[in-house]
Amino acid sequence: MNLNYLIAILASGVVAGTPILYASLGEVITERAGILNLGVEGMMLVGAVSAFYVGTFSQNKWLGLLVAIVAGGLMALIHAVITIAFRANQVASGLALTIFGTGLSAYLGRTLVGIPPTSTFKTVPLPGLSQIPIIGKILFNQDLMVYLSVILVIVLWFVFYKTKAGLLLRAAGENPSAVDALGHNIFLVRYAAVIGGGMFAGAGGAYLSLAYSPSWVENMSAGRGWIAVALVIFAVWDPARALLGAWLFGVIASLGLHLQALGVMIPSYFLQMLPYIFTFIVLVITTRETKTRRSGTPAALGIPYSREER
Repeated sequence: MNLNYLIAILASGVVAGTPILYASLGEVITERAGILNLGVEGMMLVGAVSAFYVGTFSQNKWLGLLVAIVAGGLMALIHAVITIAFRANQVASGLALTIFGTGLSAYLGRTLVGIPPTSTFKTVPLPGLSQIPIIGKILFNQDLMVYLSVILVIVLWFVFYKTKAGLLLRAAGENPSAVDALGHNIFLVRYAAVIGGGMFAGAGGAYLSLAYSPSWVENMSAGRGWIAVALVIFAVWDPARALLGAWLFGVIASLGLHLQALGVMIPSYFLQMLPYIFTFIVLVITTRETKTRRSGTPAALGIPYSREER
């Protein structure tokens, strides 16, 4: 395998990992506040179909992205009301949200299959940076949503660890009663985190239908939402590690496609399974590590909060 081919694999890996990165960043925000949302897959699908519909018929990809973000936020709002206001089981609610989002996206997109896109995110080389040997072709010869995802990672890291808002968010997932006792509205913090996380998932779905594979196909997220949930554990709820993990998953997926294109004598079904096999391995390794060191899991994750029980 020559250097140019390796660069191509890594560059396409960044692209393949971007929708997972958006979704995992959203889940990091949500879980940091103490709410587990397993509805990421459903939110991505609704975001994907919304973005493709609006982007195609308005011929404005940015409007499509905006609508996808709003759609993801509205989906997350359903989960927030069920789990925060009614204190329902977060696992059951998230699974229901995925099922609902899968069915809703299939219904909304039934007339969109086969329609060519009219406005998509295309490669925009960054002047100067894209000319850097090796790294330039991998990182600085991408589309605008890839660049935006990296900027968001930096912004989220700064907010999490350098601002009062980030401290409040992390405290909501560690000790919600302490946040409440200090006079902050713990419910408002959690609502904002869940809705914000859903907006990121919607953006991840938009990337699928407007950039990664410009089209609408039923269930086009193909399990990426579940990979994003697993990636949060691998990243120990840290945005920077989520970036590295998402790109790593993307490279694994890209490797399978490139090996298939090279005609490597490996069954195509096995190559398509590579990202999910890798997800399983990562979860096993991460779970074993948590037995010997603090995992970083928010202490109140998945636990409904009630003032009466404070």
